[in-house]
Amino acid sequence: MQNEKCLLSKHLPRRILMRKSAFRGTREQSGLSMARTEDAKQSFNVVIVGQHGRLAYEAVIFVASLRAMSPDFKGRVLVAEPQAGPLWSKDPTIRNQPVRDALTDMGAEIVPFENRHFGEKYPFGNKIEMLQALPEGEPFVFFDTDTLITGDLASVPFDFNRPSASLRREGTWPTPQLYGPGYTGLWKSLYDKFGLDFESSLDPDYPEEYWRHYLYFNAGFFYYRCPHEFGKLFLEYALAIRDTPPVELCAQSFDPWLDQVALPLVIHALGGGRDALPEGYLDGAVSCHYRLLPLLYARENDHVVAVLEHVTSPNKIKKVLKTYDPIKRMIYQSRGTKARALFDRNNLPRKEQAIRNQLKSNGYWMR
Repeated sequence: MQNEKCLLSKHLPRRILMRKSAFRGTREQSGLSMARTEDAKQSFNVVIVGQHGRLAYEAVIFVASLRAMSPDFKGRVLVAEPQAGPLWSKDPTIRNQPVRDALTDMGAEIVPFENRHFGEKYPFGNKIEMLQALPEGEPFVFFDTDTLITGDLASVPFDFNRPSASLRREGTWPTPQLYGPGYTGLWKSLYDKFGLDFESSLDPDYPEEYWRHYLYFNAGFFYYRCPHEFGKLFLEYALAIRDTPPVELCAQSFDPWLDQVALPLVIHALGGGRDALPEGYLDGAVSCHYRLLPLLYARENDHVVAVLEHVTSPNKIKKVLKTYDPIKRMIYQSRGTKARALFDRNNLPRKEQAIRNQLKSNGYWMR
């Protein structure tokens, strides 16, 4: 427990703070200076993608956590919603009216957008295509809906002129083949394709042919000064990689990794990088990209669980969320607590797949 980075918010009820006493600590103990800087005070929009099904319910939890843990956040909260069209076999819009009402009651704005390139065949493309529907010239931070805001988002010192994204990732792409190019050859082929400087993207703290040596992000969050500028480049790179990849990538799969293959190239081209955001805020004291509720209960610290259970406890929120069975069972019927008891947070398996397998074998894998 002592090694987990955690910052208890003053906005959690005292009874929860007392119950989670293992995570008491001052802001200095967390290693972060949460004092407001001029950059942190600047206005920006928060955007997530919401559509029918699980993502709509996750969106409710996300917005509830943002409102509870970041009461000083003054920006707009935008829920980008893909619209029905030829690239969807079923209507992807949020068709559950109580869910829509819950989002708007918390001050979120639902922003429609059209899919012209991805849609149902590659739903991760929503985070690429929705950017053109956002307010042009206004700084934004995108989050996946399976994210919990656990601290003061207004305290994060974003430099919106230098984009970055989540470093909470595994080496999921590429997969070098036995008789093909290694990591260097694979990644360099992409930088060459788009006329980008490859050498300046490398991390000298890690050796060549180790995946961390190369610029790679999880697309669970990213940000920039203008969604149109970022989105135009993101779409251009993603389509070019999908449709006309370098010959070096002939044996590589882009599904579901296409967004995460293009993302580091976009960030590098726009002058950002892995060091653009100080450590410890996002994917740290201020946000948690939990991926799925069973994974949250299995591996996240007590503060994250306390925030989740706090923000989902009001009757208005509970009434909406209980209509989705996985949430009802994990949170309200305490299966998450039982799943949590299977794991030692100080000695978790190194690979996420091992955690998933243990949850599945015990009947706690719900999504």
